Amino acid sequence: MENGDWAHMMMDTVTLNVGGHLYTTSLSTLQRYPDSMLGAMFRGDFPTTRDAQGNYFIDRDGPLFRYVLNFLRTSKLTLPCDFKETELLRKEADFYQIEPLIQSLGDTKPLYPVDTFEQVVELSSTRKLSKYSNPVAVIITQLTITTKVHALLEGISNSFTRWNKHMMDTRDFQVSFTFGPCDYHQEVSLRVHLVEYISKQGFTIRNTRVHHMSERANENTVEHHWTFCRVAQKVED
Repeated sequence: MENGDWAHMMMDTVTLNVGGHLYTTSLSTLQRYPDSMLGAMFRGDFPTTRDAQGNYFIDRDGPLFRYVLNFLRTSKLTLPCDFKETELLRKEADFYQIEPLIQSLGDTKPLYPVDTFEQVVELSSTRKLSKYSNPVAVIITQLTITTKVHALLEGISNSFTRWNKHMMDTRDFQVSFTFGPCDYHQEVSLRVHLVEYISKQGFTIRNTRVHHMSERANENTVEHHWTFCRVAQKVED
């Protein structure tokens, strides 16, 4: 390897302080999944915090980040045979929005006590892509949240006032908020903040899915969907 290559690799390193644990890795590793929170963070689309030594600081589970980082390096999930913190690691994957890691951890539906029920929030991102751009250009994108949890919608309405949005009643007592249209970088920033806000209300990502469509000769539409769930106590009538 040329000396210049080594110098470039050394300049490309990043040190993270995750909950008091230091990790050093490459910028390309952190950006492996551009739609993840880390991808947005190290692309400049998400605010960063530094500790007293100048390291990037993330207030999350430090020991579990080891498995997140190894997944970013290899795209494979490798856990010890006696690993007992899968649910905690799933929450970390939810926070960092690394969809392949979430899928690797599985989406088995939990069983809940009979006096509880599951509240659901659907988040979708719709992107229209130009077929004739190289690299492919995002023409327009919008985000939609659909749920029966009106308190959550009210909180989102009050907390995301700077974003253009409109509300629509849907069937089965559900309500949707649609944000946009906005450009790709705005969408990533908004999505990261929305996922963080929804997660703070006690919701976790159940599953993710992607759907591709062709509507026009010069456009493709890509839809990303995230389903969030939380357990709530039933209230007697």
